[in-house]
Amino acid sequence: MRVGLWQLGQSITRRLSQAGKKGKFEELARRGFATEGELKKTVLHDFHVENGGKMVPFAGWSMPIQYKDSIMDSTINCRTNGALFDVAHMCGLSLNGKDCIPFLEKLVIADVAGLARGTGTLTVFTNEKGGAIDDSVITKVTDEHIYLVVNAGCRDKDLAHIESHMKIFKSKGGDVNWHIHDERSLLALQGPLAAPVLQMLTKSDLSKMYFSDFHMLDINGSACFLTRTGYTGEDGFEISVPSEHAVELAKAILEKSEGKVRLTGLGARDSLRLEAGLCLYGNDMEQHVTPVEAGLTWAIGKRRRAEGGFLGAEVILKQLAEGPPVRRVGLLSSGPPPRSHSEILDSASQPLGEVTSGGFSPCLKKNIAMGYVKSGSHKPGTELKVIVRGKTYDAVITKMPFVPTKYYKPS
Repeated sequence: MRVGLWQLGQSITRRLSQAGKKGKFEELARRGFATEGELKKTVLHDFHVENGGKMVPFAGWSMPIQYKDSIMDSTINCRTNGALFDVAHMCGLSLNGKDCIPFLEKLVIADVAGLARGTGTLTVFTNEKGGAIDDSVITKVTDEHIYLVVNAGCRDKDLAHIESHMKIFKSKGGDVNWHIHDERSLLALQGPLAAPVLQMLTKSDLSKMYFSDFHMLDINGSACFLTRTGYTGEDGFEISVPSEHAVELAKAILEKSEGKVRLTGLGARDSLRLEAGLCLYGNDMEQHVTPVEAGLTWAIGKRRRAEGGFLGAEVILKQLAEGPPVRRVGLLSSGPPPRSHSEILDSASQPLGEVTSGGFSPCLKKNIAMGYVKSGSHKPGTELKVIVRGKTYDAVITKMPFVPTKYYKPS
């Protein structure tokens, strides 16, 4: 999505106060959102409204951008206590069959076969030119079952892409089928209280479950898929729960936390992922951007680098050997926060690249941004300039994540 959620959140209160004025939703639609009448709703929609959620169109869904507290307060509370996000607009699906792993490896850069059972990884679906169709968290449940989640805004194209290749694969005798989990909803529980609060709702020992691990277990009386992952840089979980139990589970989590875990909207989710240096598809990754350019070289399995065998492998492996033409970098800047499409200049004021995401960091109290610059000008400490609202401001390349991650890993 090319519209920054953080800045949308900052303006949404003003918009809602003028909700009667003609053209507010039409304007959002022109900026890449669906119109009000077309929006889908998650099973928690009414629950959001009851709890003060300010609903906006996002990827064809009516989603909460924020609640009664500010985006800055919500961001800080996630890192100090915890946050509960409704991410049921995202699409979970399972691939099954004895050939589901070799099938998926034709489409993604990950070494899926090399994953231990019950573990997962971030990966990228690539096209024939090596560009990113979407990023996804995939889990090897068993050798014949892969569970993955794709982005809401990419659902239609992702499913069409997978289905078209599946038909070809099956026509050649491959054994693979799929199930789209539209009967389930997805919640994300993030922050330092995520594990202790969730532990109150399950008999399974979460202390033995590490970052990227996947379990099928009972939570609050419901059969859930649980992945220790998230999109904030904090420890946390994504919980796939039968939709009829989603509201009940959300209420139980909030109650067990005694008010410390708060319902949190897409505005804070965007500032949290930016602080964590994580890509937002449609801003920081697109169909013309390769995983190497996006700084996701680590996600290309060692065996995949040697063997290839995925779409666009020739382009990606060449970039691994010779270097990419551009690279994703982190930026700190003076002046107003740079936004998507802000131009990046070198010290001699020559064009160098473009900002893809940016905003004010609630935790660092600084302007932070991500963008792409020409290779050779991507080293941390390189001084640059960014153009914001027609004026030039100083900036410097810095390492990411901006805020240290706190993933739960074996010591």
